[in-house]
Amino acid sequence: MSLAAPSGLPSSLRRIVVVGNGIAGITACDALRSAGFDGELTVVGAEAHHPYSRPALSKALLHGDEDLTAHKLPEPTHDAVALLGVGATGLNTEKRLVSLDDGGEVPYDGLVIASGSRARRLSGAGGTAADDNGHEVTLRTIEDAIALKRRVADRPSVIVVGGGPLGMEVASGCLHAGCDVTLVADAAPLSRQLGGYLSGVFTAAAERRGLRIVGGGRARLEEAADGARVLLPDGTRLEADLLVTAVGDEPNTAWLDGSGLLTDGALRVDSRGRVAPGIVAAGDVAHFPTRRGIQRVPLWTSAIDQAKSAVAGLLAGDAAPEFDFQPYFWTEGFGLSLKAVGFTPVVGDPEYRDAGAEPGSMLLRWDHGDGTGTAAAVNYRIPVPKLRRLAAASGA
Repeated sequence: MSLAAPSGLPSSLRRIVVVGNGIAGITACDALRSAGFDGELTVVGAEAHHPYSRPALSKALLHGDEDLTAHKLPEPTHDAVALLGVGATGLNTEKRLVSLDDGGEVPYDGLVIASGSRARRLSGAGGTAADDNGHEVTLRTIEDAIALKRRVADRPSVIVVGGGPLGMEVASGCLHAGCDVTLVADAAPLSRQLGGYLSGVFTAAAERRGLRIVGGGRARLEEAADGARVLLPDGTRLEADLLVTAVGDEPNTAWLDGSGLLTDGALRVDSRGRVAPGIVAAGDVAHFPTRRGIQRVPLWTSAIDQAKSAVAGLLAGDAAPEFDFQPYFWTEGFGLSLKAVGFTPVVGDPEYRDAGAEPGSMLLRWDHGDGTGTAAAVNYRIPVPKLRRLAAASGA
């Protein structure tokens, strides 16, 4: 392929490297080609798979079958050189080289950092869902999800630590499989993400389906010869056949140590996704400006929107539009499906509520006092564009 710069794009950009082959990385590749970049494009992916739908792992897969094709994304059409199963280990911004864990190096003129995040662990090490020793397991990759599904098929007793969306979705999937499930959370489930009102809706549905919820502060693991136990601050010990933790994620930035791109250990971008000249970042790895300050938002749709904005920033610089983040979040579990547009958590009861045609369905809106708000649909049939309009409506 010719190294000539694409017509109308910066002449310095002949080779672009995208580190990360998740949804942010593949979106960046597609956006580059759509913008007219026809130079050398290389994507580096630590996982050996082509991109797949990560949200489906804790939603559809735990409730459905193990057909991987149901969770794969369409085959890439960006014609990039794909280095899969190879991780980035370092970055030399002076020489413009990305170092790889197979000993190789990839030169670049432009760089998109989309290296994502990994599961945080209570133990700090060890354990994936493929383990058979009963120790802490997490759910992050498709291998994790398939192994977890196979383990819960035997209907073990399960402890899930973490009351966020992932923890609740895992708990729902284990209940669906017929397991006895205890959820350990240091705050009301989903309250940090959604607020008290929606937390109450999901908690009530979960308890009706048999979920045991245990609070009382931050849990820690207590290792034992026969597996792992959960120890609560009041001295309570909980034991089960299977322990799954869902206590957040950590951005994959270790390979950027020494690059000069990190600020207090965080990768921060400007309103156009830029980190440094010729370098942009997007997805779970990046902290970016929002109307509520600098945030890292590890959500699927956020990664897509960030990647498109970052590519525009890489190619057009200051002429690119600034990224105006509009949150969209969805979760499923315990017979409920939630779609939410707007910043969360929301405070108090909704100012607007409409009961849907289906029993228990609700359309809700919280007003932020600035002509915008947050709209949420619980088991309510509504297209996302219409939900966005409701969130933006004044005086709904």
